[in-house]
Amino acid sequence: MDTLLRARPVAPLAALALMAATLLSPLAHAQSAASAPATDPLPSWYEGASKRAIVAFVEKVTRPGDAGFVPAAERIAVFDNDGTLWAEQPMYTQLAFVLDRVKVLAPQHPEWKTQEPFASLLKGDVKAALAGGERGLLEMIMATHAGMTTEEFEGIVKEWIATAKHPVTKRPYTQMVYQPMLELLAYLRAHDFKTYVVSGGGVEFMRPWTEAVYGIPPEQVVGSTIRMKLEMRDGRPVIVRLPEAEFVDDKAGKPIGIQRHIGRRPIAAFGNSDGDLQMLQWTAAGGASRFCLLVHHTDAAREWAYDRTSSIGKLDKALDEARARGWTVVSMLEDWKTIYPAAK
Repeated sequence: MDTLLRARPVAPLAALALMAATLLSPLAHAQSAASAPATDPLPSWYEGASKRAIVAFVEKVTRPGDAGFVPAAERIAVFDNDGTLWAEQPMYTQLAFVLDRVKVLAPQHPEWKTQEPFASLLKGDVKAALAGGERGLLEMIMATHAGMTTEEFEGIVKEWIATAKHPVTKRPYTQMVYQPMLELLAYLRAHDFKTYVVSGGGVEFMRPWTEAVYGIPPEQVVGSTIRMKLEMRDGRPVIVRLPEAEFVDDKAGKPIGIQRHIGRRPIAAFGNSDGDLQMLQWTAAGGASRFCLLVHHTDAAREWAYDRTSSIGKLDKALDEARARGWTVVSMLEDWKTIYPAAK
């Protein structure tokens, strides 16, 4: 300290002030850092009612002593996939996979040249191929997804998802995910939530890539399933996929799938269509400390704008119920600063 005072002549009071500032500066720095605002966990969300509702809910259920506190083991959050975590227009991603598989397998099935819905598809008429509705789509799924082992199917999915690109944006499908929702997933997990995908899509189609894209491991993916059986092939046990639907994880099937695979009622549910309505209803019925959110596609410039009349991701009854029950409805146009992650 003597060295400090000898460095330059100062008045006694000024010297005392200088010493005080020197001694207190570390404390002042620490207090300043403590009072500084924390890093925004949702930077791609505009400040507004939706973001405030999310943050308020998370703070309420994770604050010990709060009336709404929920133990970490019970912090289950479920997310629909298509239209909620990634784009679903102009067709579901798994449907694009099915269409590509039909083309790959066509040489092994000469009968498809005259058999619908395969004949229309091979001619490039996707609309006609889908005219048969769910039955025609199911027929294509069974024809392209069955007859192989689970390991073989996983390899095919990984190879496809690594190279396939969206027909409109030309981005890989794994980059057609919503950046604000990726932030939300990370924010919840940082507060000890366990996050699950609960989708009408095939569970074996989603599991090979959800961990890399969403940070959600295979055991936390709930989806539609086909029947399987155990076989011995070359002295080795394998699980073989059969051409029979077992469970459709959509609409009323979603709460059943959650109960069957998770065993806990979620405290938070996120969807975007009428297919998610029962999942949100079931979550909300669990009592206090529940949160339900719908992603509303309102941005025709950066994504697509659709809801009540869309053949894909129809949002009609769920939108009415959300507004009647005070669920959070996120407008892509008004609530999200950006839609997709930066291109890699």
